[in-house]
Amino acid sequence: MKSPCISVCRFDGRTGWCVACGRTLPECREWKKAPRPRLLAIRKALPARLAKLDARGVRVAEEEA
Repeated sequence: MKSPCISVCRFDGRTGWCVACGRTLPECREWKKAPRPRLLAIRKALPARLAKLDARGVRVAEEEA
């Protein structure tokens, strides 16, 4: 499964989520070796995380990267 990474890799101090893709550092590290169900679970969580980062004005969108 393709990674949601857009090569920004900056983490929000409050949530621990990447301000670009929404994953945590441990999720980023496990991405290449995680089983498909785990990847799907991570992917499912990302839209809500990114929306929360957007609401706080800290998200970096792909076109800004």
